[in-house]
Amino acid sequence: MAFLSPFTALCTVGFFARLSYALARSPVLPLFALYLGAGPEAIGFAVGISTVTGIFFKLPSGALSDVIGRKRTMLIGLVVFAVLPFAYLFIDNYQALIVVRFIHGLATAIYGPVSMAVVADVAGERKGELLSWFSSVTIIGNLLGTPLGGLILNTSPGAVGPAMTDFHIAYLASGFAGVMALVLALGVLRNEEQTEKHHSLREAYARFVSGIKEVASDRRVIITSNMEGLQNMTVGALEAFLPIYAVTVAGLTAFQAGLLWGIQVVATIVAKPIMGRTSDKYGRKPLITAGLFLCAISFGAIPLLTNFYFLGLAALVFGLGEALVTSSSAALIVDVCKEKHFGAAMGTFGTIFDIGHASGPILAGILIARLDYLLTFWIMAAMLLAAIPLFIATVKMKPAPA
Repeated sequence: MAFLSPFTALCTVGFFARLSYALARSPVLPLFALYLGAGPEAIGFAVGISTVTGIFFKLPSGALSDVIGRKRTMLIGLVVFAVLPFAYLFIDNYQALIVVRFIHGLATAIYGPVSMAVVADVAGERKGELLSWFSSVTIIGNLLGTPLGGLILNTSPGAVGPAMTDFHIAYLASGFAGVMALVLALGVLRNEEQTEKHHSLREAYARFVSGIKEVASDRRVIITSNMEGLQNMTVGALEAFLPIYAVTVAGLTAFQAGLLWGIQVVATIVAKPIMGRTSDKYGRKPLITAGLFLCAISFGAIPLLTNFYFLGLAALVFGLGEALVTSSSAALIVDVCKEKHFGAAMGTFGTIFDIGHASGPILAGILIARLDYLLTFWIMAAMLLAAIPLFIATVKMKPAPA
C-alpha cells in the first residue's frame, strides 16, 4: 500500500470493511434468520440489534481512541470485521444469531467514529471534502455488498430457498472482505503512532472521562449531531416505507420502488464530495441549513405524488439535501473540537446518528398505523423545519484568527 496516499489507503480499507459488513447484513441476514425459523418480529430484531450495539459503544470507542491512539483503536474494530463473519458458520439457532449479531455490531461501533477521526487527522484544511469522499466510498461498499450477497444466495439451482451451504459461502465472502480490510490497514498503519504516554491507568481513565465530558458539554457538537440525527431519522423512514408507499399507494412495481431508493443513494454519493469541498470554502452552516430545508420539502412532498418521475425527482432532491447535511455536519464538529478529542466527538456524532436511524422506521410505523402517509410525512418534515432556527441560533462559529 506504499504506492497509495494515506487518504486513498484509508478509503480502500473503508471500502472492504463496509463491503464485508453489508455482505453479512442484507439480504443474507434476514433470510438466514428466516431459515432458522424466526418470525417477522424476530427477524426485525436480528437486523436492528447491531445498531443498538452502536448506540452503546460508539461514544466510548471514540473517546478510547483519544487515549490509546486512533490507529490502535481502528485496528481493534477491523479485527472484529475480519473475525466475526466466520462465527456465523457455527450458528444453528436464532439465539446464537442474536449474540453474534450484537458482537458483530462492535465492528462498526469501534471502526466508524475512529476512522472518521483518522481521516480528520490527515485532512488538514480539506476536512469537509475528504470526510465526504471517505463516506461516499464506504457507501459504495455497502451498495455492492447487498446485491453480491443476494447473488451468492441465488446460486442454488432448483432449490426452494437458500440452503445452509449458501449462507456459509456468503459469510465466508464477508470474512474474506474483512480480512482484506485488516491486512490493508496493517500496511497503512504500520508506522507506530505517536501518542501521549500516561503514567498510570488512573491518568488514562481521567483523560477518557474528561474527553467525553468536554465534548458532551459543547452544545455546538450536540446540536449539530442532532441535526444529522434528525435528517437520518427521515432516511430511516424512507428506507422502510418508501418502497411500501410506492407499491401499495402509488401503484409502482417493486423494480421502480427500488429505483427510487437507488436515485436517492446515487445522488448522495455523487454530490457529497462536491458539497464537502464547497463547505470547506464557504462554511458549514449554510450548507447544513439548506440541506435540512431540501430534505424537509422533498420528504413532505412524497405522499402528494404517485407518478414515478415526480417521485424520482423528490428522491433526487432528498439525496442532494442529505449530501448537503452529511458533507458538512461531521466536518463542523471537527472544526469546533480540540484535536485531542476528535474521537470522542465522532463517537458522540455516531451515537446520535444511530439513534436517529433506528428511530425513523419506528416513529414512521407508529404514525402511519394511527394516521396516514400524508400526515406522517408532514409531521416528520415539520420536525426538520423546526430544527433549522434552533441550529442557526445555537451553533455559533468563532471567526478564524488572522
